[in-house]
Amino acid sequence: MSLDATAHAPNGERLSRNSIGLAHIVFFVVAAAAPLTAVVGASPAAFAFGNGAGVPGAFVLAGLLYIIFSVGFTAMSHHVGGTGAFYVYIAQGLGRHLAVGGALISLLTYSSVQIAVYALAGVFLSGMLEGHGVAVPWYGWSFAMLLLVHLCGQRNISFSGKILGVAMILEFVVLLLLDVGILFQGGGPQGLSLDNFSPSVVFGPGLGIALVFVVGSFIGFESTAIFGEEARDPAVTIPRATYVAVLLITLFYAFSTWAIAQYYGSAQIQQEAMNNKEALYFVAAEKVLGGWSVALMNGLLVLSFFACVLSFHNTLNRYFFALGREGVAWHKLAAVHPVHNSPHVAGTVQTLSAGAILLAFVLGGADGFAVVFSWMSALAVLGILAVQIMVSLAIIMYFQRNHRGEHGLLSTLVMPVLATIGLIGAFFLVTDNLELLTGSDSHIVQAFPVVVLAFGLGGLLLARVIRLCKPDLYENLGRVFD
Repeated sequence: MSLDATAHAPNGERLSRNSIGLAHIVFFVVAAAAPLTAVVGASPAAFAFGNGAGVPGAFVLAGLLYIIFSVGFTAMSHHVGGTGAFYVYIAQGLGRHLAVGGALISLLTYSSVQIAVYALAGVFLSGMLEGHGVAVPWYGWSFAMLLLVHLCGQRNISFSGKILGVAMILEFVVLLLLDVGILFQGGGPQGLSLDNFSPSVVFGPGLGIALVFVVGSFIGFESTAIFGEEARDPAVTIPRATYVAVLLITLFYAFSTWAIAQYYGSAQIQQEAMNNKEALYFVAAEKVLGGWSVALMNGLLVLSFFACVLSFHNTLNRYFFALGREGVAWHKLAAVHPVHNSPHVAGTVQTLSAGAILLAFVLGGADGFAVVFSWMSALAVLGILAVQIMVSLAIIMYFQRNHRGEHGLLSTLVMPVLATIGLIGAFFLVTDNLELLTGSDSHIVQAFPVVVLAFGLGGLLLARVIRLCKPDLYENLGRVFD
């Protein structure tokens, strides 16, 4: 079985081959995880509401879960390919009906997180520039970033890869400067300690709540497979990129949260985060590095937002592209730009749909942070966990039917089963803590699990319609060509 899922696709519906390597893919994935946004924005809430000093260990636990998931995921990547990623995995393992359901949930997930970051970027830019006499509503900046992301997404994928590479490196550098500065000054009031990783601290009260915030920081790592059609030597590049991305995210998040816990002291970090969630890292940076670092972190935070939405924009484009080429959606979505070899029609449709959703929130008077960002990010976490559960089950079923001699039982059964159990647990943790995650007790928020299920059922219904009306098209859904 070949990795080439596009062997029979018309030339005008093939993305640019061999255009990105390992580094580009890792840049896309880590940029989607938005290191600066996740560490500075999400970890204070985990410290405040979760297990306090055990947050660094919670990042390690989440990383271990996704390493376990990646074992089966990368094993199956040798036998399926193309640009549909999870859609193709589910089709090959669980069948075409569930694949279309998974595709719609994936679109819901990536669209939700993209809208959330557009709103967060707008709120941050509006507040930052208002102090300099520039009074623009948050949504003005959100729409400006939407346009800029669209223009970049129309270019060749390697162009976006270069932008994301620069963004990722700068984000890493500024946080590492703070981390190393804390180490050189010997930590804070309690010195330096590795107790934050001890089982008694990590598995203390609040671990489940911490994981709710921590798991969301890993959204996007699975997008390595989406770029399989454009990767150089995808059979090697995709598995390596997946492991490198997960390890890099895990180690960096764990180290950065450990360093900030050392600065304030493990005994005080929870209370400090509770009192000052927004400025937890900025206060430390000003005292450890100086005022210049605060200005730099603010600027890089904007760049982090941009890199994050650009990465998800490219991911969504390739989902739309795959569904268009398969015939599940409008066929024109599969058109490829004659110069840049990018899915430019899919990109335009995706930009217009994101703009329409943002506009609906604006016309409804929704608060950019309390509603748009908080609600959409929570919906995205639920969605990605649901799809990852489906993929884990698909991996198990695929290898049960297709015994591959090059993969052992550990890769094809044991690890996928463990990943499934862990992901189901995470899904229920998030469901039980939706009010805390969103800061809202709205009935709409409580209905988010039903929304995810409804998108999945909508996909099943769509697949059934395709099977009845276009049986030949149905037979080719999620197909891997020899």
